[in-house]
Amino acid sequence: MINIQKELEKFQLRKGWEISQECADKSTESLLLNHMLLTTEIAEIAEELRKMLNTVYSLVEDGVEKEEAFVRAKHEIAEDIGKEIADSIAYLSKFATFFERDMEKDIRNKLVEIDKRDKPNLQRRMKEEIR
Repeated sequence: MINIQKELEKFQLRKGWEISQECADKSTESLLLNHMLLTTEIAEIAEELRKMLNTVYSLVEDGVEKEEAFVRAKHEIAEDIGKEIADSIAYLSKFATFFERDMEKDIRNKLVEIDKRDKPNLQRRMKEEIR
């Protein structure tokens, strides 16, 4: 991951898309702009999911078995959702670079932290309820 983070940093510098470190005011403006752009990309992931679910619904209405409809719809949006995920990662990488963070190290540390938690697991509970 550190390699892609460095590659993204070089790309962003070449394009002039990095978060400004010129001064507090410019950095604040740049941070807010990039946060807005990140949230837009996250919303575009949600839009792809909405398209997928609508496609499943339409296919089922047309007589396609639900599991098959789901697989088809998933395949239909895979490329576009991949682009939106990539865009989102690029913006997250900008923040990591600005704050001088190693994303890979931070992710690994977070996984260790999560693994040590002793809290109810909502996702596990949901999976169990679906069965």
